[in-house]
Amino acid sequence: MSVEPPTLERDDVHVVDDDRYTGDSVALVTGAASGIGRATAVALAVNGLTVAALDVDADGLGETSAKATDLEAPGEVRPVEADLTDDDEVIAAVEAAADLGDLRFVANIAGIQHVAPLEEFPMDVYDTMQDVMVRAPVLVSKHALPLIRDAGGGAVGNMASVHGHYVTSDKVAYNVAKFALRGLTQSIAAEGDGDVRSFSVSTGYVKTPLVVDQIPDTAAERDITEREVVEDVMLGQARATELMDPVDVANLFVLGFSKLASHLNGSDLTFDDGMTLTYE
Repeated sequence: MSVEPPTLERDDVHVVDDDRYTGDSVALVTGAASGIGRATAVALAVNGLTVAALDVDADGLGETSAKATDLEAPGEVRPVEADLTDDDEVIAAVEAAADLGDLRFVANIAGIQHVAPLEEFPMDVYDTMQDVMVRAPVLVSKHALPLIRDAGGGAVGNMASVHGHYVTSDKVAYNVAKFALRGLTQSIAAEGDGDVRSFSVSTGYVKTPLVVDQIPDTAAERDITEREVVEDVMLGQARATELMDPVDVANLFVLGFSKLASHLNGSDLTFDDGMTLTYE
């Protein structure tokens, strides 16, 4: 079983016929330098949107933009380098996205991980994780909402997780953040007044650098092999034998932002291979 991030091909991207999916409409995607963020930025560009691709990793953003070009995406990926732990840079990034056209969509995807028991969890790491995965999405949404309304409406999508429904051990900061993102999603829906929808996306484990990188740490924490981490920890409760691909998640954002999801508001797209609602 391979856990390496797969190659993204154009045929993997779901294309939706939506009159707002044009170059005049802008989607801001955080964490766009790799993994789900990169796949989402590229998928939205393939659907014709102008994408403000936000990340602190300039080289990774360049690769994301190049990938969209390689796939001959009708939309453009425009790199926006920013540090999500810096309020001024976050606000400037939202403004930069709005300068590209009508800011209609926001995908809060950026995430980081640290594996350690609660009693040993370093609080500086905890604070950074909350800044990136909770404070930044709140701040982005705060400044994006009036711009989305001015553009005629749109949606905010937040990358949650099955860890926003139930938790696993040794990931307290991640668990707390993902529950918080579901709260943010519902708050936006409550205050969106029909002009701004919101939704969250909750998946099981996806073939991303974040997931691949945590396998050795999880194996060490649990004193098991890396193979056992994938088969027993990551897929042990799922009704699947393979991890999801990043583009599978990207397609959920394509759907969630589109007119096909016009009644999706405050809810969660749970694509988890049965992890949360089935048992043996």
